[in-house]
Amino acid sequence: MKVLLVAEYRQGRLAESTSELLGFADALGGDVSMALVGSPDQLPGFDGRLHFADAGIYGEYDSELHKRLLLQAVEAETPDLIVFMHSSYGWDLAPRISAALGVALLSGVAGMDGDGFTTRCCNGKMRRTVTAMTSPAVLTLLPGAFPSVQPEGVSPELHPMAASGVPVVEFIRYEPPSTGGIDLTRSDVIVCAGRGVGSREKVGLVRALADALGGEVGATRPVVDAGWLEHGRQIGSTGQSVSPGLYVACGVSGAIQHLAGMKGSGFVIALNTDRDAPIVEVADLLVVADLEEFLPLLTAKLGS
Repeated sequence: MKVLLVAEYRQGRLAESTSELLGFADALGGDVSMALVGSPDQLPGFDGRLHFADAGIYGEYDSELHKRLLLQAVEAETPDLIVFMHSSYGWDLAPRISAALGVALLSGVAGMDGDGFTTRCCNGKMRRTVTAMTSPAVLTLLPGAFPSVQPEGVSPELHPMAASGVPVVEFIRYEPPSTGGIDLTRSDVIVCAGRGVGSREKVGLVRALADALGGEVGATRPVVDAGWLEHGRQIGSTGQSVSPGLYVACGVSGAIQHLAGMKGSGFVIALNTDRDAPIVEVADLLVVADLEEFLPLLTAKLGS
């Protein structure tokens, strides 16, 4: 199995997700190479072939130029898998590579299952195993789905890439998502409301527990989409990434997109009626209980 990993460089830095790409490759095994449009001063710790182009020349992102560069790496490596992160870079570029090569694209890979790859469906409630009918195939990996691997004391073998052409897209600036003045990254205690809370009115039970613990209220995407809490409180791959000392997940199923945003938490307590919910896989403590009954009791006990 030959694997070509596509690393990312953003806002003058090599993306931390590079270590997750290496974790995927480590779990898969085989012959691994990498491609990067980045800085010669920030090369990944990678003991293998690195197809490299300077972002100072080609920009941190230009869809057409980066596609041409990566197709060079694909031609040189003839990989079985071309692997991106499921990020804004991967969302845009992976389909372009897939279309240019006329091969399959497996989007949002969260694991491996035999000869196939696991993806989630039905808003993360179900999993399915998919296999590509083409070789090569293009994959995007969900953030947090694979453990980080950070080799030390190794350097890649550089293979320069070059492309010509006039850019068709003008990059202006990065626009961070609005948090509405809510910065959960500074909170040492977060109590997160998931869809399992049940309704907008019952979010008040979560808020009361957060107040009793001296923490902040967070939310999953379904809660934000339903209008129960503001977007600035959303945690996950499309919200904020947090690392509190204590994370209390109330009615949170544990979709991989949400887990990606809270994987740095110190101690995780899951309060849920479903003992088989995905959040259980990362929880240090699971409480199986009806939230409407349990939350007021716990809040009252903390206040006594």
